[in-house]
Amino acid sequence: MQQTPVDSEQASFDLAVIGSGPGGYEAALHAARHGMKVCLVEKAALGGVCVNWGCIPTKALLRSAEVFDLAQNPANFGVNVGEVSFDLARAVKRSRNVALKSSKGVEFMLKKAKVEVWPGEAVLTGGAGVTVTAQDGSARSLEARNIIVATGSKQRVIPGLEPDGKRIITSREALILKELPESMIVVGGGAIGVEMAWFYAKAGANVTIVELMPRILPAEEAEVSEALKRSFEKAGIAVHCGAKLDRVAVSESGVSADLLVDGEEPRKLEATCLLVAVGVTGAIDGLGLEAAGVETERGFIRTDAQCRTSASGTYAIGDVRGGMLLAHKASAEAAIAVEAIAGKSPEPLVEALIPRCVYAQPSVASVGLTEEAALDAGQQVRIGRSMFAASGKANAFGQLEGFVKLVFDAETGAMLGGHLIGHDAVELIGELGLACRYGVTAEGLASTVHAHPTLSETVKEAAFAALQSMR
Repeated sequence: MQQTPVDSEQASFDLAVIGSGPGGYEAALHAARHGMKVCLVEKAALGGVCVNWGCIPTKALLRSAEVFDLAQNPANFGVNVGEVSFDLARAVKRSRNVALKSSKGVEFMLKKAKVEVWPGEAVLTGGAGVTVTAQDGSARSLEARNIIVATGSKQRVIPGLEPDGKRIITSREALILKELPESMIVVGGGAIGVEMAWFYAKAGANVTIVELMPRILPAEEAEVSEALKRSFEKAGIAVHCGAKLDRVAVSESGVSADLLVDGEEPRKLEATCLLVAVGVTGAIDGLGLEAAGVETERGFIRTDAQCRTSASGTYAIGDVRGGMLLAHKASAEAAIAVEAIAGKSPEPLVEALIPRCVYAQPSVASVGLTEEAALDAGQQVRIGRSMFAASGKANAFGQLEGFVKLVFDAETGAMLGGHLIGHDAVELIGELGLACRYGVTAEGLASTVHAHPTLSETVKEAAFAALQSMR
């Protein structure tokens, strides 16, 4: 990380941002566009966890697995090749290079915007003060009219599943394993667990998912979760829902545990390693929040709708604020906080309108209300479905899995939610997010011309199906 030269006297800024993830760097850039003098403090690599240890390197690994999966059946496409194998070391190297390039991109944008970058750990000292301690132990101070805390989240240690970096690992170690494990237990069937399970299964490991809730991706539409479970089981991934581990034991050769599933006898699970993909809390330790008058709640910083904390002039955005732990949510909150600082009245973020994506294959994407949530809220709904198997584009690409499910208000016709599972489903969610935000009707979606042949035609067909049910 390139350090911006700073005078020896205490520096003064309009805004100090702590953390350089998608929320932090977007806040710094947005404030700079407003003409503010901005300082960004980062203790590790620019880009935060998302760029260096999360979203970006994970997607690079998933792409390697996707290519390998496709290469194993090339004859279906008229391509003849020899035997193919998966090189984990090269896939990891590519993933790290993609992360490094992305981090350098963040550095370039900050430099171009004239944002001062201070490497080190920040501590709020109360009022407008921040002390930054570099890796060499040297410290310096700054004053800022406003402060945005964007420090993200961290893995919470679960008793009995304490990571050792070798046999019990977190997603960070999973991104840089030197050798492909023969087998892996993944604790947690959320987005991270599902993506890592799919990657390592496609790379050649025997993978078992253990999820405490009744289904994997428990926050998603039930039909989508069940479809993904069937797809995973067809691919050889064992999925145990309503389950937990007991008596986890680590040995030189691997890890073992008792699998407890509701209504079943306990059974023994053994694997080369165990990935803990559950348990996240806000990265708030050592920030001096209490001394600065910043209140926390259940491990996260408490804020209002404009990301203001209990301390005047101090804001919090992204994972450290709680709610959905998503990079694009953090970026959206960055704009809200900066606009509030600039004296504007930004529109509050509606969490239901934040798209959610899972990048396994088939991929999963959703926005708005599920059918169950809409019914629980007392709304009458109309549902439209369309299968990707009916899509010319999906057939041309040999990707027939999945469907689009749209939820509409039966009275007004306005779209309440969109849920997809299938190849590249994540690339279709933008249209549905827009439709949910502005209450586009089934008729509006169905009458919109969608290019042919594209997967987006499946959205149109689902809207048409809902429209037919309303007549």
